[in-house]
Amino acid sequence: MAKTVVLERKPLSLSERTYLPQIVTGLKTTFSNLFKEKVTLQYPEEKPVIPQGYRGVPTLVKDPNGREKCVSCQLCEFVCPPKAIRITPGEVPEEDESREHVEKAPEDFEINMLRCIYCGYCQEVCPEEAIFLQNEYSLSGYDREELINHKEKLYELGGTLPDQHYKWDKKRKAELEGNSH
Repeated sequence: MAKTVVLERKPLSLSERTYLPQIVTGLKTTFSNLFKEKVTLQYPEEKPVIPQGYRGVPTLVKDPNGREKCVSCQLCEFVCPPKAIRITPGEVPEEDESREHVEKAPEDFEINMLRCIYCGYCQEVCPEEAIFLQNEYSLSGYDREELINHKEKLYELGGTLPDQHYKWDKKRKAELEGNSH
């Protein structure tokens, strides 16, 4: 059997029993912060500075010519850990000559923001640079359906971003030059 050892505790002094040292320490902290400059923001009118590389809401973007960049490759859907992205591939209208190089386009593209973990894998894996994580961090809705962003809402949030590669314009130009020779 283990032997029990009883330790004698030193009795508390008067100041320790009344918590005076602790109260004085707390008041000292309060008064030292009372006269410092405040960093209060009037949210939502004033928002904090977003750090570089912040991963916010994933959105779809269009190229500078207003065309959909997404080609329904579904890589973002496959790589999404919480399975928050769902793409329904559709056909590209034949009369749309500006998208001859594209075989398919999304009929519907939805991102469930209730499931999204803002990991950024969808942006990294997208070969067309059609998904971008915006600096938006404040999403709210009255019910669950409002937090499922469909294609129209995703384009509204994302808008048009400048394309550094002009990938499809170069391809189209090469096709036109090849046909003229």
